[in-house]
Parts: sequence; C-alpha cells; structure tokens
Amino acid sequence: MSKFAKGGFFRLAGLLVLLSSLAGAWVLMDYRSFVNSPLVVGDEGLRYEIKAGKTLTHVARDLERRGVIDSASYLVWLGKSEGMANDIKAGEYRFNAGVLPRRMLEQITNGEMLQYAITVVEGWNFLQLMDAVHSNEYFLHTLSDYSDEEIMAQIGHPGEHPEGLFLPDTYYFPRLTTDVAFLQRAYNATQQFLTENWDDRSIDVEFKTPYEALIMASIVEKETALPSERKQIAGVFNRRLQKRMRLQTDPTVIYGLGRSFDGNIRRRDLRKDTPYNTYLRRGLPPTPIAMPGRAAILAALNPMPGIDLYFVARGDGGHQFSANLKQHNAAVVEYQLGGRVRPFSSMPKAKSK
Repeated sequence: MSKFAKGGFFRLAGLLVLLSSLAGAWVLMDYRSFVNSPLVVGDEGLRYEIKAGKTLTHVARDLERRGVIDSASYLVWLGKSEGMANDIKAGEYRFNAGVLPRRMLEQITNGEMLQYAITVVEGWNFLQLMDAVHSNEYFLHTLSDYSDEEIMAQIGHPGEHPEGLFLPDTYYFPRLTTDVAFLQRAYNATQQFLTENWDDRSIDVEFKTPYEALIMASIVEKETALPSERKQIAGVFNRRLQKRMRLQTDPTVIYGLGRSFDGNIRRRDLRKDTPYNTYLRRGLPPTPIAMPGRAAILAALNPMPGIDLYFVARGDGGHQFSANLKQHNAAVVEYQLGGRVRPFSSMPKAKSK
C-alpha cells in the first residue's frame, strides 16, 4: 500500500473515531437531558395502569407512544443502570406533574400504587360495613352473595360473630384489592389494638376478656358521641356490673330488635325478651352491638372512677349523671318529661339470669 493510501486510510479512521466520539457525546448529553426532564403528563398528572406480566420495555414503548417520554430506549437504559429493569409491579399509578423518569421508575418498582379509600365509621354495625364494602367500586368483590357466617369463614375466622370485630378507620388500598383482604386487615387492626392495650387496663374493670371489653366499648360507642363522656359512661356501666345491676341501656335493646326497629323505642320494646335486652337480663350482651372506635375501647378498658350509677340524655347531646335512683328520677323529670312530675318507670320486670 502506498504512503498516500495509508495516509488516506488513517485520516478516514480518525474521522470515523471523531464522528463516533461526537455522536457518543451527543447521545450522552441527550440521555442526561432525558433523565433530568419531567414526564409530559400535564398539570393534572397521569393515571397509568401496568397490566400483570408487562415488562419495562413494554411500559417504555407505551409511554413513548403516548408522548409522555421522548425515548423508550433511554428509559430502559435508566432502568437497567439503576437495577430496576426487572422489578416493575403491576398496578395502577399516578405520575404527578413534574415527576422525573428516575422517580417514576421508583414508583413502579416500589409498588407505590394509586390509593383509594374507604371510611369505616365508629358505631356502624356489620350490615352497614358490608353495605359500604359492596358499594365501593374499587374493591374486587367476592362476597356479594355470602351470609355473615360465610364471610367470617372466608376471612379465616369461622364461627365468630362479625359484630364489632372490624376497627373503624379510613383505610387506603390499591384498585382491585379484594373485599376479603380488606376485611382481614380491619379485623386484624381490632385484634392488634386490643392486644396492645389489654395489659394496661384498669384493675377495677369487671370483665375478664378482651372480647368482653369490646362488647362494653360498643355500648359506650352507641351511648355517647361526646369524647368527654366516654370514660364516665364506661364507669357507670362498670359499677353496675360490679353491683349485679342490669345495664338498662337502650342501644342493646335496639340491636336486639334488628330490622323491626322503626326508629322509636317503646315500652313494649323494653319488655321484648332478646339476648340483648339489658333491661331484662343482667350482665353484658352476648356480642358487641356495633364497631367501637379506639377511643371507646380505651374508655372501656379505663373507666372513670366515681359513684354515679345512672345517666339520662339532656337533649343537648350530653347526659346528666346521678349517683342514686332518686337523683336519676329527678333528672328524668327535668330533662325527659319537661319538668312535669307524673308516674313513670323505665324498668320492666327483670328476667332472672
């Protein structure tokens, strides 16, 4: 090969190396620009679903097709360089305005899915809870035609009465969480809260088990909506149990009436014998009558000391407490009978138990 030919070859090779270097530098600059540029998702962000079995390559190509990113290849390279390419999780996500590609990859590899909410209200009964579950469009519904007994079996607690066992709270969950998984979570939350607080209960409480504490808490929950009264009411009921007095609480009677209760409690209702009629039966009812919240549970475990044995609604949301029947009857006249004294009794003949 002539010196001229050799020189041309080296010049060409050098030019190719220079062009390759320039191209590499441009690609590197473009890649860095990609990494530091937000996704194009608009001011409201983007809700995006990754189906089961989809790879990062598929997600990257789909986002490029939608105009969310400029380069599918760059996103795949970023995922591989960060060790996240094989860890993406199926689910529904929200990419907020301003999110960078690296943060988006963190979301889909950490499983930071879009969350929906269901609020379980203090004092709800199990029927109300299941109505809320069935009507929530974001759950995967598997229990629509199941009885209460079948539901408890499905969540792993066959034979247990469902009332009161699901802790009121606002729960967040990804779309297509099963109703079974949610109920298990709410059930476990109640058990955990009872376990954490049982050993710190007052030494004076009359009940012997966490379940009995839950029953007492459900009564407290239904008797008052005032935080300041919960421990006071729990104290009244605890002292009545100690003295072998009937609890005589309307919410238990109402629960025992079930669907036949029309919103007004009457004397005949107080005379109707059910396992929940605490005007006729001594002791606690057989199950909770509602789902008590954390504050009601703590009140049941730590009732307020005192001498009061009675209370009556004042009509302003609160109650008048009394230490004896004479004081209580006077309070009934004042707050329930408009100050007019006339014969009355809220105590039907007791059923021995």
